Amino acid sequence: MYVTPKKRLGQHFLKDENIAKKIVSSLTLTDDTSNVLEIGPGTGVLTKYLLNEKKINLKVIEVDTESLDYLEKQYPQLKDKMIHADFLKCEINKIFDNPFHVIGNFPYNISSQILFKVLEHKDLIPEVVGMFQKEVALRLASTPNSKEYGIISVILQSFYSIEYLFTVSPQVFLPPPKVQSAVIRLTRNERKSIGCDDKLFVQVVKTAFNQRRKMLRNALSSFGEGIKNINPKYLTLRAENLSIADFIEITNCLSEGK
Repeated sequence: MYVTPKKRLGQHFLKDENIAKKIVSSLTLTDDTSNVLEIGPGTGVLTKYLLNEKKINLKVIEVDTESLDYLEKQYPQLKDKMIHADFLKCEINKIFDNPFHVIGNFPYNISSQILFKVLEHKDLIPEVVGMFQKEVALRLASTPNSKEYGIISVILQSFYSIEYLFTVSPQVFLPPPKVQSAVIRLTRNERKSIGCDDKLFVQVVKTAFNQRRKMLRNALSSFGEGIKNINPKYLTLRAENLSIADFIEITNCLSEGK
């Protein structure tokens, strides 16, 4: 039996066993038993190595029926551990009774959406190891004062430390994507909350980066009189110059001005 990669699902099946092993070994499993959810297992190139790890309690979630049929035949031990669903639409808190790690060769067309879904359930998901388009991976792991640093960098790094692990060539996929890929690891930090109004924080970050070439005094002008409460040292900077702590301080200043 063979699984046909489906363009509509953004499927590019990894075929390099060494890279598959490297991805699985990037999980930092410290407990005797660790719950792990694999998103989009496809032909099971990661799955086989996850199943070999005795401490892993594995479940896989897959929207493609053909892949599920293939996995059921190839890996009988997956019986009752396969979820036929779209990760973006499923009820995360019903997958495991306890927190769980996430791993996957993520479809590039929904990779950012997967991470925002993870963020919604950040207290359930201590770690994510995933394959992304290289450009996206660089953006996610970027730091202030770099051209890649942006909205998604700030919002995700508020709750996760993000490491760029390694680059992956198009030739190790079937079919080869037209872009380079990369594997990154997200590790939940100790922050329970960001210490400001969450919704306003996101609004401030998005507004600042949507006009990233402008100094903050102009980029945040839509906040009206509230910007008078912002420390003047920030007003001549651009969004890409600001740390997460800076954005939190700015958000609190704007809250006080309401």
